[in-house]
Amino acid sequence: MLLLEVRNVGYDILTRLESDRRLYLAIRQETYSELFQEPIGKILLENQRFCLLVFDSKREVVLQWIP
Repeated sequence: MLLLEVRNVGYDILTRLESDRRLYLAIRQETYSELFQEPIGKILLENQRFCLLVFDSKREVVLQWIP
């Protein structure tokens, strides 16, 4: 996935320059429901290489922070 590849570049830079910070990937609630509730998405979350910020794009509010 291109999105994850771009995110990996940011992760590598952040861990080198500012290791005390955490990088969050912001995704719409629909994307979270479609991808991260499936078995493959759960595997991606288990490795804890990235954190998620799930938001409602219509109401423009954060619904969930997943460290």
